[in-house]
Amino acid sequence: MVTRIVPIDPRLDNPDYDPFLQCEDTCDHVHGIDLSHYQGQVFWETVGENTKMAYVYLKATEGGDRVDDLYERNIQLAHRYGLKVGSYHFFRPRTPLKQQLENFRVQCRPGEQDLIPMLDVETTGGLPTEEFCDSLITFLGMMEREYRQAPLLYTYRNFYNHHLVGKVDDYKLMIAMYLPEEPVLADGRDITMWQYTSKGQIMGIKGYVDKSRFMGKHGLRDIRFRHVHIREADPDAIPRYERESAQTTRRNW
Repeated sequence: MVTRIVPIDPRLDNPDYDPFLQCEDTCDHVHGIDLSHYQGQVFWETVGENTKMAYVYLKATEGGDRVDDLYERNIQLAHRYGLKVGSYHFFRPRTPLKQQLENFRVQCRPGEQDLIPMLDVETTGGLPTEEFCDSLITFLGMMEREYRQAPLLYTYRNFYNHHLVGKVDDYKLMIAMYLPEEPVLADGRDITMWQYTSKGQIMGIKGYVDKSRFMGKHGLRDIRFRHVHIREADPDAIPRYERESAQTTRRNW
């Protein structure tokens, strides 16, 4: 029988150490979460009252026909209890792009958004990098034309380094990397937001939740949804959502 020596965390010798202390309790960065139906029923009142989370990105859609079952409930209650809200689409490179945009557009209504739309990019769908990037860049442009502002792009550090270096320089990034040090990309480009854990815990949410924060001097204003009103005199320049609804009300920042 082999006796194994388990190292003791040196922080336990510190009488001031609190194992329940969260990252957002110890720094000045603006923190938030992203979630979907995988987190189940969220107690939003508890989240709003007991955490320092300033924003939430909610999964709205995936591919050409999938809609998150809890999106409508989550977006209504997240607003009610004081979080800034954005919506994201999980990108499927092999699914027709127009079908994906229509799926997202129906759910992600501008009047309900505080934050720019986010595109979740985690797979090439088996496509060669060049073909995948052509599809991705085309779709990003479609989203930008639809919402009249560039979307936020979410991906993992390694995925970016392997497939996206030099391809998406016009888009702000949320980079996922679950290590203690801040992420640095192969091309050294600026990172707006860092998803630093997939195992965050928050009162009001059962199980784990993804947590993120802003990098450097970035903050909520960098990803604020601009509710643009365009004159009816130029119908070709008016995005579909402005033609279908009244001018939206600005939210306080």
